Amino acid sequence: MNTFLKLTLPLTAVLCITAGCTVFHSRPISPTQTASALESRSLENPELKTYLEKNLHIDLKEWPLKLWTFEMLTLAAFYYHPDLDVARAKWGVAEAGIITAGAIPNPTLGSYIGFISNQASGVNPWLYGFSLDIPIETAGKRGYRLNRAKHLSTAAYFNVAVVAWKVRSRLRANLVNLYAAGHSETLLKKKETIQEEIVILMEKRLTAGEVSLPDVNQAHISLNQVRLSLREAQSRRAEALAQVAASLGVPVTAVEGINSSFEFMERRLSNLPSSDIRRQALLCRADILSALSEYDASQSALQLEISKQYPDIRLGPGYNFDDAQNKWTIGLSVTLPVFNRNQGPIAEARARRTEAAARFTALQAGIMGEIDRALSGYHSVLRTLETAETLLSNQRSRVQSARAMFDAGETDRLTFLSAQMELAASELARMDTFVKVQQSLGLLEDAMQRPLNHTVFSLPEIKPLTEER
Repeated sequence: MNTFLKLTLPLTAVLCITAGCTVFHSRPISPTQTASALESRSLENPELKTYLEKNLHIDLKEWPLKLWTFEMLTLAAFYYHPDLDVARAKWGVAEAGIITAGAIPNPTLGSYIGFISNQASGVNPWLYGFSLDIPIETAGKRGYRLNRAKHLSTAAYFNVAVVAWKVRSRLRANLVNLYAAGHSETLLKKKETIQEEIVILMEKRLTAGEVSLPDVNQAHISLNQVRLSLREAQSRRAEALAQVAASLGVPVTAVEGINSSFEFMERRLSNLPSSDIRRQALLCRADILSALSEYDASQSALQLEISKQYPDIRLGPGYNFDDAQNKWTIGLSVTLPVFNRNQGPIAEARARRTEAAARFTALQAGIMGEIDRALSGYHSVLRTLETAETLLSNQRSRVQSARAMFDAGETDRLTFLSAQMELAASELARMDTFVKVQQSLGLLEDAMQRPLNHTVFSLPEIKPLTEER
């Protein structure tokens, strides 16, 4: 019995240690359930209200909201958009990597039992014992692993900010498209009404013999062209609304009927970004910080491979029971760096560090070019807008003169309606140019990766997305 206890002691210790291990729990994905959850998303969700209040630091008196500002819609996109969930899940993977990197190697426990078949009578023929293999890392390998994992986690965190900015950028661009389509529809309806009056007048003049049939046909063609443009604007508006819904991560039914504010489009830059702000973009954009962290991770990886030139130590204390004698032993082993000193992995790690440095420099160069192109484009389209507004102002003066002359009986209604049509065309041209200005501002904000209203882009409170345990 004493022999049995000694033999089973190591096994009992192993069972006690493994009793606290994590147990696998299956979490299958049901496409039906996920699809239903996506289809049920709404901007009237009470949890979304709590999220807005927490991040806006206000108490929303009414819910659902009657007016959604751009800031509120951006937070709704942060709340719902699946791209952020993916980025947060990747950050969770990197955070878990820190646990892996910091793990201390476990010792190995072994045991054996033997039998001497030709042992002399009266002597115990059984042999048994156990041994430990204790690995000891040297040269700071664990510290380098931890540093690399922490840098990769930091890079993953900044990548969440990069994805969040892209979500905001897509939302802004689609809202601008929605604004453009809606205003085009309004102006084209105005043109349609005016052209319909022109057609009626031309038909009356044809009956009176004052104009020819080709003139009337041309008026009808112009009306059909306006109607075609109107249908295209209505189609663009429906598509833009769907794109806004996709930018928010909700079905299109969730945004139908909501009243969104376009106040963010009512400003122009009086002062373009200074050289200090441009330099800050080259130093502090989220993707810059992420690339820096990846470079630091490559540094730590190189240090780790260099430290592997120095072999780890393995201690091997053991116990044997032989012929009623207790025998204790201790062993020491190392890997002899005879045939290689880890030159291959060191060379690979050094090359990866060079690659990370090249990627960082290329990223900075790309950002610099992106800023310059965005500034140049904004200057150009702003001059075009000034010209369009001058033409619109002149056209409005012309319509006022045409109205005065029509009221005074000095001109006919067709001339007055023609002036109104030209004014509507000028309004459309000005609106198209204004939209291009807003698109240029969006590109400039993307290049700076910060809003251009003297505020700093900041993320709401976020945590890595991991499975519940």
